Amino acid sequence: MSNHFGQAAARLSSAASMLLGWRPDEFWSATPAELALALTIADAAAEPPDEKRIEALRLRFPDEKA
Repeated sequence: MSNHFGQAAARLSSAASMLLGWRPDEFWSATPAELALALTIADAAAEPPDEKRIEALRLRFPDEKA
């Protein structure tokens, strides 16, 4: 009986390492949805965020001050 989970996990871990620069702990901490999203090619036709959306993101995720 082959180990389908192990084989799939090895392939996905390798892809995450090579394409995303993820270390093993980052791979195993990610949900399947996060991994799928990270490996999905961005839609070039998607609209960029407007200024209101950018400001909302800045407020939600402020840059750290040194």
